[in-house]
Amino acid sequence: MGKVARFLSIVVLLVLVLVSAAPTPTSRYPRSMAAIGDSITRAFSACCGFGDHPVHSWSSGDSGNDGVVSHYERLLRLQPAISGRNYNNSRSGAKVAEIPAQAAVAASQKAAYVTVLVGANDLCASSAHTMTTEADFTAAVDGALAILDRMRPRPKVFVSSIPDLYQLWAVLHTDPAAQAAWSGGSICPSMLSASNSEETRQLVVQRQAAFNAILSGSCAAYSGMCRSDGGAVYGYKFTASDVSVLDYFHPSLEGQNKLAGITWDAVWQEGTLTS
Repeated sequence: MGKVARFLSIVVLLVLVLVSAAPTPTSRYPRSMAAIGDSITRAFSACCGFGDHPVHSWSSGDSGNDGVVSHYERLLRLQPAISGRNYNNSRSGAKVAEIPAQAAVAASQKAAYVTVLVGANDLCASSAHTMTTEADFTAAVDGALAILDRMRPRPKVFVSSIPDLYQLWAVLHTDPAAQAAWSGGSICPSMLSASNSEETRQLVVQRQAAFNAILSGSCAAYSGMCRSDGGAVYGYKFTASDVSVLDYFHPSLEGQNKLAGITWDAVWQEGTLTS
């Protein structure tokens, strides 16, 4: 064999080795996922009557024909192996103290991707003075992330900011139907009660800012595993059409889809979880 032929053989061999070693496109995407959080992620009252409708969840929903293109549905297009492995461990009414237990369930499910959206119920207390403390909020978030960090292999984790509760009040407080729903259902009285002063509402705004800073900061401490949305969900100025007309609090189907899009864009880039 001549020198040129030997050289070409070596080049071909190197190319074959590099091609076989290169990851396939689907290998960049998780093969399982779990959602932890509260009623927003359970798609409570998103449509079709009061109660949970997790098939419409922004995170793990799999309805396929509801107009909500969830993280799971987007991942399914890119990683078929994730099919049927979309776990929703959220619970309507959950506060942040429940998140470590939900994270433990996600760990037992060997979830390769975990979404976290929590905190609204910690803000929506009976009054602005009975909201969850910043210390307790921090301890619970750190505890949940520590559980996920101990998984092997470590999952990819996304932590969302909390949607702007003051924006909800600003958009709907002059709507008689919303006022009736908030009053009749005692929905988020710390922010939405008609008897609140602006000073009281600002106490909730301040605590929400603190909670969002905690979520972002705790996530940053696990930079190799966790990505936050940089405040994108909080910063989105949603409109009345994004809110369910069943309770005037939770996202509608349109709101769930907006939430899915905002969070997806904040997390995924070129096939990998951004860092």
